[in-house]
Amino acid sequence: MEFHVFRGCDRGLSHKGCGRQDNKLNTYDWLADVPGNNDDTDLVEVQFKNTRKGYYHNVSKLDLKKGDIVAVEASPGHDIGVVTLTGRLVKLQLKKANLKSEDDIKKVFRIAKQTDMDRYFEAKSREHDTMIESRQIAKNLGLQMKIGDVEYQGDGNKAIFYYIADDRVDFRQLIKVLADTFHVRIEMKQIGARQEAGRIGGTGPCGRELCCATWMKNFVSVSTNVARFQDISLNPQKLAGMCAKLKCCLNYEVDDYMEASRKLPSKEIILQTMDSDYFLFKTDILAGLVTYSTAKNAAVNLETITAARAKEIIEMNKQGIKPTSLLENGDQKTTKMHTDLLEDGDISRFDKSKRKKKKNKTPQNGKANTTNPKRDNRGKRNGNGPQEPKKED
Repeated sequence: MEFHVFRGCDRGLSHKGCGRQDNKLNTYDWLADVPGNNDDTDLVEVQFKNTRKGYYHNVSKLDLKKGDIVAVEASPGHDIGVVTLTGRLVKLQLKKANLKSEDDIKKVFRIAKQTDMDRYFEAKSREHDTMIESRQIAKNLGLQMKIGDVEYQGDGNKAIFYYIADDRVDFRQLIKVLADTFHVRIEMKQIGARQEAGRIGGTGPCGRELCCATWMKNFVSVSTNVARFQDISLNPQKLAGMCAKLKCCLNYEVDDYMEASRKLPSKEIILQTMDSDYFLFKTDILAGLVTYSTAKNAAVNLETITAARAKEIIEMNKQGIKPTSLLENGDQKTTKMHTDLLEDGDISRFDKSKRKKKKNKTPQNGKANTTNPKRDNRGKRNGNGPQEPKKED
């Protein structure tokens, strides 16, 4: 984590509820300007490297604001983090973190001094080399695991190793080797593929930063049925995110699609008219439009109507009545589900060859035509023939 100080504010990252958006899982404190907000509780939220956060008691009644760099209690020693939230909203964050025991909430020691920051930067400078070396140690021990990240405590006395493993791993021997190699206290923490993507960060196919790296804290399982409800093609390359798992955003709109799909007619029902029988070909769930075809598995004589018109015809068929056509007895018109922007365009416009420039032909007497009535002596277009250059005054 990099610490940035803005001189325009009192101190730290920002002033009041605002904050730098490059902090992962950043929370906007919309109660920061409410009088007595910080007096309601002494709890503060402190963020460490990547997405790791902790909650602490401000027992010393320090004047803490969002963005302050503080030294907090750890086991053993102390850790260095950034205050990301104060006041009443911290209580709501505690409910999300499921911290019910008071023993899990430690205290804030002090605002970080220069000596604390020197030890912090010294410890952080060893993280990358430690991760590379620990991966080689795990490989030599034959463990089926991947160490994705290493985080040193602010005082350098402890290191957290984040690893990914499909099966249960016995890393007791690994802890002994790591402790003898790096001379620190070792803590192993298993994370999933989604958590690893959130810690590393990146940009998704939508062009925005990953949800797991910005605001998402709880990961809900995603299944392929979610894609089926939304009529999304089951293409693994398009459905998979940066973590090689199904995209979390597939769950965002599935409830709306399921509610809208209840208003559509069943796919098994055949609409009968005097002309022919119509089979459901495709649906536009959110628009409430259904397209029917006279062939069961082919696009033949397609007609697009609303879901209400389709249900009306179904009720008529139950009563033994067949309408003249799908579009009759209503104001419905055939509606195109997709607009082709190049429908009226000329697709051969890119095949036209460029016009060649005409060259001056040489007369039969062998003398070149030195004058061109359409161009002056400067090569510019002029219909009055050659002109003499203008004299300077």
